Amino acid sequence: MTKYALAIHGGAGTILASNMTPELKNAYETSLRDALDAGFSVLAKNGSALDAVVASTKKLEDNLLFNAGKGSVFTHRGTHEMDASVMEGKEFLAGAVAGVQNIRNPVELAVEVMKNSQHVFLCGEGAADFARERSVVFEPDSYFFSNFRYQQWKKARDSDQYVLDHADSKLEELMRDKKFGTVGAVACDANGNLAAATSTGGMTNKNYGRVGDTPIIGIGTYANNSTCAISCTGHGELFIRAVAAYDVSAMMEYGKLSLEEAMNEVVMVKLKNIGGEGGMIGIDASGNISMIFNSEGMYRAMKDSDGREEVSIFR
Repeated sequence: MTKYALAIHGGAGTILASNMTPELKNAYETSLRDALDAGFSVLAKNGSALDAVVASTKKLEDNLLFNAGKGSVFTHRGTHEMDASVMEGKEFLAGAVAGVQNIRNPVELAVEVMKNSQHVFLCGEGAADFARERSVVFEPDSYFFSNFRYQQWKKARDSDQYVLDHADSKLEELMRDKKFGTVGAVACDANGNLAAATSTGGMTNKNYGRVGDTPIIGIGTYANNSTCAISCTGHGELFIRAVAAYDVSAMMEYGKLSLEEAMNEVVMVKLKNIGGEGGMIGIDASGNISMIFNSEGMYRAMKDSDGREEVSIFR
């Protein structure tokens, strides 16, 4: 039986201890631990890596602290447009959705696309129609409303600037104190199968139907039993240009690098060279985990069947 393991993230960026109260830090850590436990309990019962990453990601989507699902930020039009993707590494099955509205758990819709459609990637109204056919849960606009996100949007909506996922009181400070709001999980189950999931509400004040790296297979999410499973968080445009998730797998497969070596090359060299800020979590078929970021912090946690466990925020 293979060592089983799980890692999750709740976003990366300028996350500083000096800007966080003890109460907020405890809330983030508790939420990360809850999401970690939700996925790890699936693995401990001999469940699949896919079910584990979906369980963890749903927990994060249901939490207002994170920019995905319930906690999604506002678009330029004052709506919520969410993206998500999943992939499993045994048969290379994948599903993704972009620009969906009122879906309680976009990661669940991505799974439905993977398992019950003839496609990989659906967007907008078409994805919503498919969600209704599959009885995916919708919620009213009020479910996704939080005053914190609304105040972020009010500060940005009259500008031409999109805003990442921030907390400060002035737009200038928001732009400086940036957090890339994405959640995700990667897992290796007891049978050595890998899976990854990623979900996001995108950028505050995003316009023109903007889509980042999260729902793009090979960019924000990737899984291959022979190499690794990866979930990314960062400035999506740069991760797209770097083909970030698949590049880790390619370096492992063709360059014979280890998981950590390949992730370091992508995050600390390739992305940094083009101004790409953020991070990623990864796992290989032996249950080895890496959580690497080039920003000030990344909400992250991991646990494996050997008893290792970590919940961290800052560098």
